[in-house]
Amino acid sequence: MPKSTATTLGLVFCLLATPLAVPTPAHAVTININIGTNLNHGRPITCREGEWRIRDRGFRDVRRIDCRGRFFVYRAWRGAQRFEISLDRRNGRVVDFRRIRR
Repeated sequence: MPKSTATTLGLVFCLLATPLAVPTPAHAVTININIGTNLNHGRPITCREGEWRIRDRGFRDVRRIDCRGRFFVYRAWRGAQRFEISLDRRNGRVVDFRRIRR
């Protein structure tokens, strides 16, 4: 048997033995945020970084309400609901999370 034929048969056998990649079904991504959620792995955050972290969790129109003192307070929209979120500046942990009326 010629060398090229053996190589071709070996390649065909490898392709047949390899399972085909089956696409996985797409699912909607839900990102939950609750009191006690740590947004920065226990490291201190800045007011701007807190705003980015909240936006990365699926909120839009994030507004800084108070960035003085121990806690940073933000208001943001998710879907048709408005939320007020407070973060601890020392560790990036969510200390208060509540839905507010328009």
